[in-house]
Amino acid sequence: MKAEVRDAAEMRALGVRIAGRLAPGDLVVLTGSLGAGKTTLTQGIGEGLNVRGPITSPTFVISRVHPSLADGPALVHVDAYRLGGALEVDDLDLDASIADSVTIVEWGEGLVEDLSDERLEILIESRAEDDRRIVHVRGIGHRWSDIPAALI
Repeated sequence: MKAEVRDAAEMRALGVRIAGRLAPGDLVVLTGSLGAGKTTLTQGIGEGLNVRGPITSPTFVISRVHPSLADGPALVHVDAYRLGGALEVDDLDLDASIADSVTIVEWGEGLVEDLSDERLEILIESRAEDDRRIVHVRGIGHRWSDIPAALI
C-alpha cells in the first residue's frame, strides 16, 4: 500500500493512524533518505501511542525509550544510521524489550529483520519536484496480512 503525504502535519496524522494498529511486540522498520520524514512519522506514532516525549531523532544517542503515559506499550525509538552492522544492533539488546514495547528503527533495513518475523516496513520517498512524500507500507508475516487501506 502507498499514500501521498503533502506535509509534516499529514505525516504525523499518518503516524497516529498507524499507532492505532500497533501493539506490544511490534517492530516497525523505517527507510528513507535524510529529511524524508522518518522522525516526523515516529512523532505521530508516539502521539497515537500516548507516550512521553518529545520525540526527536536519536541519531547521536542511538536509542530512546518513551514510556507510556497511559496503559499502553512504551515506544523504543532507534536510529541505526551510525551503526556499523548487525553486531552493533545486537549490542543495543533490543530483543530484551521488543516483546513489551513498540520498537521503531530508522535506517534499520538490512539490520533488524532478525528481531521479528512479523514487522511493518515503511519506505518514505521524497519527490524532487515538491515537498510531498510517497509512503509505502508493507506488512511482513501473519500479523500484518490484513493491513486495511484505511490505515493509509
